[in-house]
Amino acid sequence: IPILKISLRHFGCVSRMLYPKYSEHKTQMSSDLIPICQCLIHIKYMGIKHRYMGIKPLRSYKSMNAAVRATVRVGIYTGAKVYFVHEGYQGLVDGGDNIKLATWESVSMMLQLGGTVIGSARCMDFRAREGRMKAALNLVKLGITNLCVIGGDGSLTGANQFRKEWATLLVDLVKSGKITDDEARKSSHLNIVGMVGSIDNDFCGTDMTIGTDSALHRIIEVVDAITTTAQSHQRTFILEVMGRHCGYLALVTALACGADWVFIPEMPPDEGWEGHLCRRLADQRARGSRLNVIIVAEGAMDRGGNPISSEDIKKLVEKNLGFDTRTTVLGHVQRGGTPSAFDRILVGISLCLCARMGVEAVMALLEATPETPACVVSLSGNQAVRLPLMECVQVTKDVTTAMAEKRWEDAIKLRGNFIKLVKTLALTEMCHRSLLVTSPLLQSNINVAIVNIGAPCAGMNAAVRSAVRIGIIQGHNMLAVHDGFEGLAQGKIEPITWTGVSGWTGKGGSELGTKRVLPSEYIEEISLTIAKFNIHSLVIIGGFEAYMGGLELVQGRDKYEELCIPMVVIPATVSNNVPGSDFSIGADTALNTITSTCDRIKQSAAGTKRRVFIIETAGGYCGYLATMAGLAAGADAAYIYEDKFGIRDLEMNVEHLVQKMKTDVKRGLILRNENCNANYTTDFIFALYSEEGKGIFDCRKNVLGHMQQGGTPTPFDRNFGTKMGSKAVLWITEKLKEVYRHGRIFANTPDSACVLGMKKRALTFQPLAELKEQTDFEHRIPKTSWWLKLRPIMKILAKYNISLDTSEHAHMEHVIKKRVSMPAPLMKKASPATKHEEEE
Repeated sequence: IPILKISLRHFGCVSRMLYPKYSEHKTQMSSDLIPICQCLIHIKYMGIKHRYMGIKPLRSYKSMNAAVRATVRVGIYTGAKVYFVHEGYQGLVDGGDNIKLATWESVSMMLQLGGTVIGSARCMDFRAREGRMKAALNLVKLGITNLCVIGGDGSLTGANQFRKEWATLLVDLVKSGKITDDEARKSSHLNIVGMVGSIDNDFCGTDMTIGTDSALHRIIEVVDAITTTAQSHQRTFILEVMGRHCGYLALVTALACGADWVFIPEMPPDEGWEGHLCRRLADQRARGSRLNVIIVAEGAMDRGGNPISSEDIKKLVEKNLGFDTRTTVLGHVQRGGTPSAFDRILVGISLCLCARMGVEAVMALLEATPETPACVVSLSGNQAVRLPLMECVQVTKDVTTAMAEKRWEDAIKLRGNFIKLVKTLALTEMCHRSLLVTSPLLQSNINVAIVNIGAPCAGMNAAVRSAVRIGIIQGHNMLAVHDGFEGLAQGKIEPITWTGVSGWTGKGGSELGTKRVLPSEYIEEISLTIAKFNIHSLVIIGGFEAYMGGLELVQGRDKYEELCIPMVVIPATVSNNVPGSDFSIGADTALNTITSTCDRIKQSAAGTKRRVFIIETAGGYCGYLATMAGLAAGADAAYIYEDKFGIRDLEMNVEHLVQKMKTDVKRGLILRNENCNANYTTDFIFALYSEEGKGIFDCRKNVLGHMQQGGTPTPFDRNFGTKMGSKAVLWITEKLKEVYRHGRIFANTPDSACVLGMKKRALTFQPLAELKEQTDFEHRIPKTSWWLKLRPIMKILAKYNISLDTSEHAHMEHVIKKRVSMPAPLMKKASPATKHEEEE
C-alpha cells in the first residue's frame, strides 16, 4: 500500500503545470492545511469475505506489481513521499512495521514478477467497524486522506464503505481521545480511486481488468500443448478454467483456440444440449478432425441452475460416443507466471492498464474534492476513463442477480462488450444456433476473395479463418488467394471451406502465403482474374503494402471496371504502421516477444552489476514496438524516428545511466528502433555508450531481427484477428446490398474501399482515399500516432526530469449499456428446413 505525503513547498513548482485544477481547489482548504497536503496510495490486494453480501476475497494478480511501480514512481515524481502498507487491509488495520517507506529503487525489477511483492492477506478485522476504526486511526496519525485501491468489486466496495463511514469514525476516535480535534479537522474527508484487478474480468465498466490477459496467456499455452497430444491420439479434451460467476476466460479461450463447445455461467445451454453436443463432436470427427476441445468455466450451469462440471461432460461423451476423453482443471496455474506485455502496458488494446492507470490514479486523487465521488480508472478501447465506483459495483452485482433469477439475456447485456464475443463465437463455431442470424445452407451467389499481403505476422490466419467462416454463414462462396497480389494476377485462387481453416487460429505466419509485391505492375492481369473468377469483393489482410495495394486498386477503378467492387483492408503487421488503426494484428505477439527477451537479458545481469543492454527492435520507421516495449520492460530510453534526437540527447542518456549506477539499481536497458536514425546506428550507440561508460558500466548489444515476426499468436492477436475478420465480412455483406443494382455489382464510391481499424473505443471503417492525407508515404507511417503521448510516461518512470502533458487525461463518465445487432444476410431466401433450425 503506497502512501503519498506531498509537500506543497516542494510540489508547488510543478502542481500548476501538472494539475491545473489544484489551484482551483486550494482556496477550499483551511489555512493550516496549505503547508502540507498528505495523501495515500493504498494498494489493496485482499478483500473482505462476507457470506451474506456476496463479497468474495481478492487474491494477488499478475501485473499488479506494474501498477504499484507506476503509482509509486509517479507519486515520487510529483514530489510525494510514498509508503508501502504490506498485507493489504490487514496491514492497514495493524499499522506499525506494515507501513514502510517506498523508494524509487524499491520498485525496480518488479515488472516481470507475478503476484504482489508487498504481500496480500484476507482481513476479517476490516469487516468489523472496530477494525475499520483502527485503520482510520493509522491513517489519521499519518495525515492520510486519499486511497488508491487495486482489487475486485469486494475490495472496492469495502473501500467505499470505509469512505462513507469516515466522518463517523473520526467522531468516535475524537470521543475516545485517540485523536485530537485538530487531527480530525485536517483529515476530515477521505478520497478514493480504484484500479480493477481480477483475472476473471468480472468487473463491469472496463474492457479488461489487470491480470486477465496474463491469465489468458497461461491458458492458451496449456491449450496449445494439449492440442498436439490430442491430435496424435484422436482424443477429446475438456479444459476447466476459472470463472465462477463470469465466463470471460472460457469464452475468449474458446475463440482463441477454436474450441468445439464452451460452457459459461451467463449463457447456459438450451434444453437437450447433451444431444446437440454429441452430434457436433461426432460431426467434427466425420469431417476429418482428429481432436475435440471443450472449454468449461468453473461456474458453468444448465438452465435449471444445476452445475455442469468437466467430469459430467466427460462421462457424457464417453457413454454416448465412446471417444477417448481427458479432463484438465487448470486451477491456480492461471494466476501465476510472468505478466504479459498487454497487462504491463495494455498494448493493448490501450493507454497502459498499469502504467497509464497508475498515472490516472494519482491524478484522480490530487484533483479530488470532498464532493468528488469515489471513482475507478477503467479501460475503454485504448482510452483510460474514470467511472463512478459504486455504479460499476452495482452493475456487477446486477449481473449476479440476473443469473440467480435466470434472466440470462439480461446477464449477457449487462456485461457490456461481452455480447459481441458471444455472437462472434456463435458465428465462427456454430455453437449456439439460437444466436445465428442465418445458416450456411443459404447461398447468396457472392464470391469473396481473401488475400494476405506483405510480411507475415501472427494472427493473420485467425483473421482469415474468421472471415471464411462468417462468409460461409452469410452464404458467400469464399475464395483463397495464394501468394499475395502476384498470386491474384496469376490466378492462384481456390475455394476455401469451413473445415479448410480448422486449427488456423493458433498458427503463426500466413497459411495462404504472402508477398510484398504491389498490384500496380499487375493491375491488368488482376482485373482479368477478378472477371474470370467472378470475384464480387476483396478482403486484403496485411501491413503497409496492403494499404498501398488497396489504394492502387482504387486508383485503377477509372481504367478497369472489374476493380469496382467492395474492398476492405485489415491491418496485420508487427510494425503497427497502417494509417486508420491504432492497433494492427501481430503487433501484440511481437511486443510480447521483445518484452520477454528484455526480461531475460536484464535477468542475465542480475549477478553482473553495472551493465547496460542496447537492443534493436523491428518496425521500419515506426517506433511503436520500441516505445511500448520500453514501457513494458522498464527501459531507460527508446530511440525512435518520430521523436527526433541528437548527440545532446545521447549525452544526457549516458549521464542518466552514470547516475543510475550510483544507486542500488545497476542495470540499464536502451531500445532502438531499426530505422530511427541513419547515422546513430545500433553500432554507433553501442560504441558511444561503451566509450563514455568506461570504468562505470560495460555494454552489450542485441539485434532481435525476425524472431519478432515468428511464434504462435498471443490471445490478444487471436481474438483481435477473429473480430476483425468477422467485422470485415459483415461490412462487405452490407456494402454489397448498397451497390447491387440491376443484377450487377458496381462500387466506385470512396466508402466502398475502406481500412477497418480500431480507433480509440471502436472498430471503424475509413475510406482509403481519405487516409492519404494522414499518411507519410516516404517513411511508411501515419503522420500522427496516439502512442507518442505515452513516451513522457516512459521517461518519468525511468526518472527523467520532464514535464507531463495532462491535457487529455481521463474525465468522469458513467456506465453505459449498449445493445449490439447483427447485420441481416444478403440476398437470401430461407428454406423451410432452415427456418425450423432457427426456431430450435
